[in-house]
Amino acid sequence: MTDTTHPAAVDVAGALYLRDAKGSLIPLTAVKAVDLLMDETVRAIIGRASAASEMVRAFKLETFASITALQELIAQHHGATLGGKKGNITLTSFDGCMKVQLQVADLIEFGPELQAAKLLIDECLAEWAAGSGAEIRALVNRVFQVDKEGQINRAELFMLMRVEISDDRWVRAMNAIRESIRVIGSREYVRFYSRPAPEAAWQAITVDLAAA
Repeated sequence: MTDTTHPAAVDVAGALYLRDAKGSLIPLTAVKAVDLLMDETVRAIIGRASAASEMVRAFKLETFASITALQELIAQHHGATLGGKKGNITLTSFDGCMKVQLQVADLIEFGPELQAAKLLIDECLAEWAAGSGAEIRALVNRVFQVDKEGQINRAELFMLMRVEISDDRWVRAMNAIRESIRVIGSREYVRFYSRPAPEAAWQAITVDLAAA
């Protein structure tokens, strides 16, 4: 039985308790007022956060359903598919002041060829003079410095692939990087924009649908 005076209070034989982090029941009267206040505040915030998260999730489903319905309607009436080859779509209001963008991004991972590429790059850097190619060295360091999830910096990696160096080892390294890329799926993102007038700059409307 839970008492209404505190959202987590448990009535045991007429006495009120709170369960602590170890699972023990602590008499409600023995819990410090500041701890009670903190507990109630956290529970209230998490309750609102859960409700907001559910609203975002529902909005995401409705958004994709609306876009899909529009695509099907256009395909039915005009015999044409709305969107690019990868499914990217931009929808704009009639007055040009609102825009919805659906973007499909590839999910990629890197195979063992990436480590071979790193060895070739290291050979190049080891032979180049210490003062030369400082920017390339810094870029390479940023590329292969893994983040908390153990992933390399992909944006920097693609920048590295655009660097043109005639050294045969460098060319082979870039080819190895390309061969290491594996597309393992895709993820859809929806972005929203508005502006006060057609000639004004677009302003993003922030709604995090990625985690919903």
